[in-house]
Amino acid sequence: MFRSSKLVVASIVVAMLMLSGCGANNSGNAVVKTNQGEVVNNVSNEQESVNYEEQSNQPRVIQHALGDTEIVGTPIRVVTLYQGANDTAVALGVKPIGVVESWDQQPIYEYLRADLEGVTMLGSELQPNLEQIAKLKPDLIIGSKFRHEKIYPQLSKIAPTVMDETVYEWKDTLSLMADTLNKTETEKELLAKWDERVMDFKTKIDGKMPAKVAITNFRSDHMRVYYNSYSGSILNELGFKNLERPVGSEGEEWGEKITSKERILDLNVNAIFNFNASKDSEMAENNYKEWTSHPLWQELDAVKDNKVYQVDEVYWSTGAGYKSANLMLDSLYDLFELK
Repeated sequence: MFRSSKLVVASIVVAMLMLSGCGANNSGNAVVKTNQGEVVNNVSNEQESVNYEEQSNQPRVIQHALGDTEIVGTPIRVVTLYQGANDTAVALGVKPIGVVESWDQQPIYEYLRADLEGVTMLGSELQPNLEQIAKLKPDLIIGSKFRHEKIYPQLSKIAPTVMDETVYEWKDTLSLMADTLNKTETEKELLAKWDERVMDFKTKIDGKMPAKVAITNFRSDHMRVYYNSYSGSILNELGFKNLERPVGSEGEEWGEKITSKERILDLNVNAIFNFNASKDSEMAENNYKEWTSHPLWQELDAVKDNKVYQVDEVYWSTGAGYKSANLMLDSLYDLFELK
């Protein structure tokens, strides 16, 4: 029934366009190609700019980390359950009706507050409030297998739910959400702007690029080193060579937690980007001072050359979206004094 209606509408549109005249003209009207040839589209610029994807009610099947989910039309009442999804929704021009609380700067990261003003808070990323989500009556829930695999069945009963694989691959998040939200054209525009900035940075940092870098994060009782992470993927794209996992060491995919100061020399790189955890911040700062006062720390090339950079935890780690990626890139322009 729906497909038949679409055919009728399409036929009427073609007929109306053909009445406006054939061939090209000099009035600035767009030319529409059809099976019968070319006809002039003399609808207004405002009408031309309407994204057909956003008007479509055709069901679509979205493949994601936990299976396939059918989405009908363009979701409007959207709930996002991890920080990268909160960020990416804003980047795509979508204001969720509910989001999870930020890790720091609660309840919402400062750089997102203006865009997310008035949204409903849904608890923590690790334990979102299912009852509150259900009350919002969303037509789409966006979560992460890494965080929410166990509650996926409950979420799916509330609304169509799609799951990203991780929480730190920002381009994967952007792709999944753009497909789900009918924002693929916006995605292309965002990535084009990003690619332009990446090329500009590579051109300007030529000759100043450190040979090898490391990303560290001090917690209250240990140090973390990131090998495969949100900020690590951005550094790699920009041309930095990130520290690789030492042979024989163990840890999770993103990196490892180091408790022994004997491992400090594994960090002998040309530059270190460090952020201390906001959680238990005083203890984290004390732990950082203890490690960086150790004699082995003083032997690191990055320390000798004064190339240990303190960076923003939100932009370099927990934001994990398109907007925070750009803010991280801004900080690199500043650190290396690039204009």
